[in-house]
Amino acid sequence: MTTAPARPAPVDLAHHSHLTGVNAPQREEVDVADLRITGELPADLDGSYIRNGPNPRFDPIGSFVYPIDGDGMVHRLTISGGRAGYTNRFVRTSMVAAEEAAGHAIWSGITDGYTPSAEDVGERLAGTVRELPDINIVRHGGRLMAMAEADQPYLLNPKDLATLTKTDCDDAMRVGSTAHPKIDPVTGEMVLFNYTLEAPYLTWSVVGADGRTVRPPTPIAGLTEPVMIHDMALTQRYVVLFVCPLIFDLEAVMTGGSLLSWRPDDGTRIALIPRDGGAVRWITTEPFWVWHFANAFDSGPDVTVDYVEWTYPSGFTDQPRRAASTITRAVIHPDGQISRAVISDNAIDMEFPRVDDRLLTRDHRCIASVSKGPLDSGSQDSLWFHDINADREECWSPGVAIGEPIFMPGTEHDYWGAIGTDPADMRSYFYVLSADDPAAGPLATVDLPIRVPAGLHGAWLPNSG
Repeated sequence: MTTAPARPAPVDLAHHSHLTGVNAPQREEVDVADLRITGELPADLDGSYIRNGPNPRFDPIGSFVYPIDGDGMVHRLTISGGRAGYTNRFVRTSMVAAEEAAGHAIWSGITDGYTPSAEDVGERLAGTVRELPDINIVRHGGRLMAMAEADQPYLLNPKDLATLTKTDCDDAMRVGSTAHPKIDPVTGEMVLFNYTLEAPYLTWSVVGADGRTVRPPTPIAGLTEPVMIHDMALTQRYVVLFVCPLIFDLEAVMTGGSLLSWRPDDGTRIALIPRDGGAVRWITTEPFWVWHFANAFDSGPDVTVDYVEWTYPSGFTDQPRRAASTITRAVIHPDGQISRAVISDNAIDMEFPRVDDRLLTRDHRCIASVSKGPLDSGSQDSLWFHDINADREECWSPGVAIGEPIFMPGTEHDYWGAIGTDPADMRSYFYVLSADDPAAGPLATVDLPIRVPAGLHGAWLPNSG
């Protein structure tokens, strides 16, 4: 007689850095109009900023590895006519719905290896792992999607953010999707990739502007083992993948080891995948790690890629020195040679690079990012603005834990926005900065009605889009 594995013990929230302070879960869902505004919201801004992030519906059991674990919670700030409103909702996956019915967590962290039995959740959900559409939010082809890592997204109702169903985007995401698909602003196509633990290990797909599949999942030749790849870049000619040597080690897991293994001796490989369907071209360079790309574009015969380069993926390997990050520009030449130059290395833990999304696949002037400023300590962060053409960078330090910046084009002027939470009183705000002079501080500060946990990625959705 087989004994079912024991339900894991609760996580110690009080002593978990990613479940306390500005990261503490938010369980309240609200709809609030006419928020308090300090300053004046630009009259030419008309749309919504919407952001996703890991936020456990119930106190987790087993383990909690940020940002891998955690149910999705979507936050939306609407801006129109100089006024603002706020709505937030959980992404109600099958797992969240079952846990709400039970009143407590049933699924553990995905690194635990524990899955619930049929006695706990019924035959349909028995043996499943938690679905995690908690990383990004994307609008394309009439769909609003909460994106997961290497899985299919969940559709949300654009009116009230209610969860609808899982989607494969007309079969383009049949085997899953990256949380960071790229939308070509010229063609309207959404291009994506997905990695899996079994051959062919890596595929790419294309969804047309109308939401229909242009290219179904297509294997990418050249990989012999499963790798983790979080983000991608896109030019008018190429899908660009940086395959860093972070390998899924299934044999190690079977003996109690880590799921992911950092193998710097393998180097970092770059795949240039022609969007017209031609053969992939592989280039190998020294090892480094990439979480996020800012943008990429064709520059004559070369391919230029701007991204945050890490010395190694912190948390997945033991190294004598702290992992360091820089905003880096790589130029890939036709002969396979790569020229890499640092755009910015003046701050600690620089991440979340963003550009004006209307310039994806084309040259851009400014990259915004998040990092420590000269006066920041603890949970405080600053927004950095890197003018590549002028070789100049500016920093705005709000004295709060600031999130990913987002570019918001208005009908007359352009702006940057971000959510921040004051670690002193745990109040959250949305800041609107002029794109012409972001270091001057906010044109408007919107008081959010509840604390918004530190999260991940979002998008500006103009009402005209």
